[in-house]
Amino acid sequence: VQLQASGGGLVQAGGSLRLSCAASGDVFGINTVDWYRQAPGKQRELVAGLNKVDSTIYADSLKGRFAIFRDNAKNTVYLQMNSLKPEDTAVYLCAANIRVLTGVNIYDADYWGQGTQVTVSS
Repeated sequence: VQLQASGGGLVQAGGSLRLSCAASGDVFGINTVDWYRQAPGKQRELVAGLNKVDSTIYADSLKGRFAIFRDNAKNTVYLQMNSLKPEDTAVYLCAANIRVLTGVNIYDADYWGQGTQVTVSS
């Protein structure tokens, strides 16, 4: 199983980006996904999370600007980021708990994507 984060880039303040976290390989389904971010010199922080029943959580400071949602057919979870600010600049990483099916074996396991850079210019 591989987990790939993508969609980052350079955007002006007030703009939008949509990040993708795509699972591939022996994926039966995605259970939960969390998006984190880490800015230079700062601790990693939880941005948003999505659980099995599509309940969501967000960092208080991001509510109303960010949205997390999934496309089960594509084994992908998205992070829609609107009204971006320079302080949103960071590497964004996704972490997922995935149901893996290999032959007759089925189990849940945790994976991390490699991160995607988001830079918001003022």
